[in-house]
Amino acid sequence: MAIPKKGSRLITVDGVIYRWRIRRKPTYCQGNGWGPLTFAVESAEKPGRVLLVALPFARPDAWLGERTMAVRPALVTAIIGTALDRGWDPQQKGNAFTLDLNENDLIHVMGGQPPSYGVPFMRR
Repeated sequence: MAIPKKGSRLITVDGVIYRWRIRRKPTYCQGNGWGPLTFAVESAEKPGRVLLVALPFARPDAWLGERTMAVRPALVTAIIGTALDRGWDPQQKGNAFTLDLNENDLIHVMGGQPPSYGVPFMRR
């Protein structure tokens, strides 16, 4: 399984270039807030095993206005580092490596800072 180049972004972590992408439209479950925000990461130079990340909050475009947070490159960089520490080898062939983060994992990844959530319908 490879990540499409269209709509993906490149990011460099420790000198290695990765490609990451958030699905353009939510699935039905994600739209209802039943499923978490997910994104995929792979090595851009030599794609192998894909990293699938599930975050402990909903997508910003969820229909019911669940709590959410922006996924910024700094967060993606920290999550890639965490996945590498937990055994993800992006050069290895095989099934996707799944990383399900919970609240405590997210706080650890963000350097001890608690996440700042927002609710989309409350924005002006």
